[in-house]
Amino acid sequence: MEALFNLTYKDEVELLKDEDDFEALGDEKYLNHPDMEARLYWAFCRPNGSCEEQIADVEPLVSIMAFNHSKLPALRRFQLLNDDVIKKDNLRVKIRNRTRMLFRAMVDNDFTELNQVLDIVPVFLPVAIDQLKTGRKWNDIKADEIEATKFIKRSSEFIDNEYKESLFLKLQDFEEYNESELKEFLQEIEEKKDKIDSLILEYYNQKVKVWIKHSDIHILQKKVIEKLANKLID
Repeated sequence: MEALFNLTYKDEVELLKDEDDFEALGDEKYLNHPDMEARLYWAFCRPNGSCEEQIADVEPLVSIMAFNHSKLPALRRFQLLNDDVIKKDNLRVKIRNRTRMLFRAMVDNDFTELNQVLDIVPVFLPVAIDQLKTGRKWNDIKADEIEATKFIKRSSEFIDNEYKESLFLKLQDFEEYNESELKEFLQEIEEKKDKIDSLILEYYNQKVKVWIKHSDIHILQKKVIEKLANKLID
C-alpha cells in the first residue's frame, strides 16, 4: 500500500476527482493505459469498484488489485482473474483475505455458487472447508441438498465430526414443522434422494426420529411419518 500511494499517477487521478463524470473520465484514460502503474492505481480508486476489464488485466498485480476492490459476484471475479494469480503461491496469497470473505458468503448461501467457483479454482477448497467450520453457524439461506452433495463429494477427505456438525447446521431445520409440512418436505427429499449424499439422508432420518419423539400426534400418524423418513435410507 505504501508503494501504491507513491505511484506516478496518484496526483493526476486526484485532479480528476472534482469532475462530475470522474469515473467515466478515469475509465477512458486509465483502463487501457500502456503503463501498468496507471491501470493499477485506477483499479484501486475506481469509485464504483473495479470492473471486469480490470480483473481480466494481463498484468497479475492489476488483476489482483481489481479482484480485491471489485463489487462483482464471486463467481464472475474468479472467472476473470488472471491465471497466474491462481497458479502461483506468491500471487495467490495477495487475494487471501478477500477470498476468505467471498467463500464465507458462498458457504452461507445454498452452495450453488460455491460449487461453481470450486470448479474453476479447486485450489481454494481448503478455504471453503475452513469457512464451513469457522464461519457463521446460522443463516437464513439453507443449503440445497443436491448442491451440498456435490460439495461433500469433492471434499470427502476433509470430513470429520466438526465438518459434519457445521454442514448439518446449513441444512433445512424442520423442528417447528407441523405434520403436513414435514410430510411434504420428506416427500420432496424422497423424490430426489438418488442425487443426495447418504450423509444428508441419514441426518434427516435421525432428525425426524427426534421430531416424532417430541410430537403429540397420534401413534398411527407417527408411523406414517416414520415410514416416510425410512424411505430416505432404504
